[in-house]
Amino acid sequence: MMKPQMGFPDTIFALSSGRLPSGVAVIRISGAQVRFVVETISGETPEPRKAVYRQFRSPAGEVLDRGLLLFFPGPHSFTGEDCAEFHLHGGVAVVDRFLRELSSFESCRMAEPGEFTRRAFANGKMDLTVAEGLADLVSAETEGQRRLALQVASGAQRNLYMDWRRELIQARALIEAELDFADESDVPGSVSAKVWQAMRFLSEQIGRHLVDGERAAVFRDGFHVAIIGAPNAGKSSLLNMLAGRDVAIISEEAGTTRDLIEVKLDLGGIPVFLTDTAGLREADGHVERIGIERARARAASADLVLLLEDMSRPESVDLPDFEGAMWRVGNKKDLADPGNGERWTYQISARSGEGVDDLIEAITRSAVEKAGSIGDVVPTRHRHMDLLKATRQEINEAIEREDFPLELRAENLRRASQFLGRITGDVDVEDILDVIFSQFCIGK
Repeated sequence: MMKPQMGFPDTIFALSSGRLPSGVAVIRISGAQVRFVVETISGETPEPRKAVYRQFRSPAGEVLDRGLLLFFPGPHSFTGEDCAEFHLHGGVAVVDRFLRELSSFESCRMAEPGEFTRRAFANGKMDLTVAEGLADLVSAETEGQRRLALQVASGAQRNLYMDWRRELIQARALIEAELDFADESDVPGSVSAKVWQAMRFLSEQIGRHLVDGERAAVFRDGFHVAIIGAPNAGKSSLLNMLAGRDVAIISEEAGTTRDLIEVKLDLGGIPVFLTDTAGLREADGHVERIGIERARARAASADLVLLLEDMSRPESVDLPDFEGAMWRVGNKKDLADPGNGERWTYQISARSGEGVDDLIEAITRSAVEKAGSIGDVVPTRHRHMDLLKATRQEINEAIEREDFPLELRAENLRRASQFLGRITGDVDVEDILDVIFSQFCIGK
C-alpha cells in the first residue's frame, strides 16, 4: 500500500559501502537538496538511473575526486525521495573530505543508523517486515540466513499477514452487519456461524505458522551445542579441532577452562555455536565453582549436549538438568581398548581427528532437522512471534466465548487485526520504530 510521500526537512548522506580503505567507496544521499548538491559537485544532474563518469568538485571549485554518479528521482527511488550515489576511490582521506564538503551544504547532515530505510518506510516504499528483512539480509552470515532474509525482504511475509488481516476485517464486517441490520431482508441470518468456522481455520493457520517460526528461529539465533564432561576429557581439544584453530588452552592440568569459550560455525547454512565448558567436578576454588555453574547453565539452555568422556579411563560426572538432546561421545579412541566402545554414541580422537568428521556431520543433520524447511513464509523475529501469539489469543477468545454478546466477540477480532497490523506497520507503531531502525547500519 503506497503512502503519500512525506517531506523531511533535512537531506541525509552516509558512506554506504564497506570499511575503508577499499577499492570503491559509495556515498548515498537522499532528500530535497539532492539535485542542488549533484549539480554543484558534478556540474549537472545526469539521466535517471544511468551511471555517468564525472569529476567531482567542491563548491569552491577544488577537484575532490573522479568517479561514477547515479541519480534516482523520487518517488522512484529506495527512499521515495530524490537520491544519488557517488562512487569514489575508497581512500580514507578521499571519503572524509567528500563527507565534509557534503555537510557544508545547507540542511545536509550525516544520516543516523537505519535512516534511509526509515524514510523508505515513511514514504510507503516498504512495510516493517520488508525493512526488517533488508536488515537481516545485510547482516546474514550463512546461506540459511540469506535465504530466510531474502524471502522476507521480497514481501511474501507482508502479503500473508495482509491477507489474514483482510479476513479478520471481513469477519468483523459480517458480524456487525448482522447486528446492525438483522431485520433487513438483504442481510442473511446467522452469518456469524460461517464467520466462526472461518476464524477457527485462521487460528489453525496461525498456529502452524508459529510452529514453523520456532523452527526457523534456528537460522537467526543459531543451534547451540554445549560440550560438557569431567576435567581432562578433551573438551578444549575437541573445540579446537571443530573450530580449526586454537581457541582454547590445552593443558594436562585439571580445571584449565574456568569460563565459557564459544565458537561459531556455519554448518549446513545454519549458524552453530559450540561452547567449551569447565570440567564438572567438586571444585575448591571460588572461580572454578563459578565456571562449573556457568557450564551447567549453558547445558540447560543448549539444543544439544555433548557429554565427552575419556574412553581410556571413563569418569562419571553429576549431569546438570537440560531439555535438549544428549550424546555420549567417547574421546581418545586411539588410547582406548578397541572392544570397549558400546556405551558411546560416537567415538573420536580429538588429537588425531579420527571420527570428528562423522561427529560434525551428525551435528549438522541435527541442526538442519531442528530448523526444518524454509520454503514457506515464516515469522523471523521475536516481535513477530509475540504479536502473532496475541493475534491468535484474541481470535480464540472470540471463538470460545459463545455465551458472550456478538459485540464483545467482534471486539476481540478488532484487537486481533490490530496486532497483525502492528507487525507490518499498518497501525500506529511509533513506539517501536526507533528500536527497529536503530539496529540498522549507517548508510542503510
